[in-house]
Amino acid sequence: MVLVSFPLLKVCGLREPAQATAIAALGVDAIGVIAVPSSPRFLPAAQRPDLFAAMAAGGRDCFGVLVVADPCDDQLEELGAGRGHAVVQLHGSESVERCRELAQRLDVRLWKALRVRSPEDLEAAAAYAGVVEALLLDAWQPGQLGGTGQRIPTAWLEGFRPASPWWLAGGVGPETVAELLERLHPDGLDASSALEDRPGVKNLGRVAALLAAMRGSPTG
Repeated sequence: MVLVSFPLLKVCGLREPAQATAIAALGVDAIGVIAVPSSPRFLPAAQRPDLFAAMAAGGRDCFGVLVVADPCDDQLEELGAGRGHAVVQLHGSESVERCRELAQRLDVRLWKALRVRSPEDLEAAAAYAGVVEALLLDAWQPGQLGGTGQRIPTAWLEGFRPASPWWLAGGVGPETVAELLERLHPDGLDASSALEDRPGVKNLGRVAALLAAMRGSPTG
């Protein structure tokens, strides 16, 4: 018997607890919360525990991801376990050395996002293998860390097989996912702006449609 596997799905940039409950109940694997003040999807620290608690109420297997950029040492306490998230996603310019230090100091799982503007940028991924649990690849846009809906050219990623699990972000929606999964084999997909009615507010119908499209597209 051939086992069919599907990538995991993370829906990122939520701001409303009710949406976290509903999206987790649909069967999404992870929910991301943005802790970068410059983002239109930023959620203040005081509101994050309620959202993650609502997520847990919607789906026991759904885990929380806290997205940060270049955190300073003074911020590390709020990034640790016990606040509802299981993963900290580093979406800034963190070096391999800084990631290694944070992996030792934080008692949660650590991912590193890399903004790709050329095929050569993919070579940087190898340096993070074994330092962080997973990589997340997003398209590079000047002055923006993510959530732009821009896609990395698919041809750049064909044959990309890093030593660590990897997630693909940027332009992931119901209309695009079949092509992405036919040509690429990511371990996870990260969706945000392609599912939104407005920044931070997801369209539940589009989330459900994305899940259905993914499940119709086995990765092998």
